[in-house]
Amino acid sequence: MPAKGYKRLKSLLKKPSFTTAEASKKGVSSSLLSYYAEKGYIEKISRGVYRGNESERTEVPFEWEDLISTAASIPNGKICLISALALYELTDEMPRQFWIAIPHKQYAPKRPKAKIVRMRDVKTGSTKIQLGNTHVRIFDKERTIIDSFRFISQETAIKALKEYLSGRHGKPDLVKLRKYSRKLKTPIEKYVEAFTT
Repeated sequence: MPAKGYKRLKSLLKKPSFTTAEASKKGVSSSLLSYYAEKGYIEKISRGVYRGNESERTEVPFEWEDLISTAASIPNGKICLISALALYELTDEMPRQFWIAIPHKQYAPKRPKAKIVRMRDVKTGSTKIQLGNTHVRIFDKERTIIDSFRFISQETAIKALKEYLSGRHGKPDLVKLRKYSRKLKTPIEKYVEAFTT
């Protein structure tokens, strides 16, 4: 059993990941975290970011575990673009990176395989979804589609829009889609009309 102080991490061990700052607030120093990682009580993901071992973490789908951990470790981070499209099953692309949006003026922390995208508006379409027993911050489907036209290839964006409008993943919300289109100054009406008429 780990030395004293380990019990203070109890609430953090159930999260997909936690930072040295979060542990410090619980009274556990960075050197003690390093000791726990060395002994195998916790796992070091990247500099200043840890997670509990398999038996202590809440259950999350295996294929999304690293994405969830990465997103949770980034302050104000939200899953976006290719990663969000994949989670919503609106693309057949397999993301090679974890796409995470952060506020435009925020410092971008370095994380393995993370693709950090600075956005001026991180509130529009912001939501949470449940994966396993974990809730993750992400943009909703409509915001993700509009952002796809703004930040990634038109081909990928059009395919995602077509899949969204097919209704195979829930009823499309055209009112919300058009609202976001206007707010983010990204006209997509011609594509919507092409796939709905």
